[in-house]
Amino acid sequence: MHIFFELPLTTNVADVMRVVKTNSSKWVNEQRFVPGTFRWQEGYWACSRQVSCFDTIIQYIKNQEAHHSKKSFRREYVELLEEHGVDFNGKYLFDTFDENPVKD
Repeated sequence: MHIFFELPLTTNVADVMRVVKTNSSKWVNEQRFVPGTFRWQEGYWACSRQVSCFDTIIQYIKNQEAHHSKKSFRREYVELLEEHGVDFNGKYLFDTFDENPVKD
């Protein structure tokens, strides 16, 4: 899931994500959208971008279905980590669910 928002200087990302995860989990479970109990995985990834990039980011998010028909989210995520020199161990990356998985 992608969430794009402007964060006030007086708020931190952890607080926002706690509220988003808590409220959305409650809503999904109340609506019974999934069998059993829905819960988010632990953790999240956040990054900041320049205001000049906002339109590009919004278009990227709007076109997720088409975009990920060519490259899976997991592959794209790994590429972002590598591009930005983030040290990671693949065995600790989250599992993703793709209805139509792309071969990477």
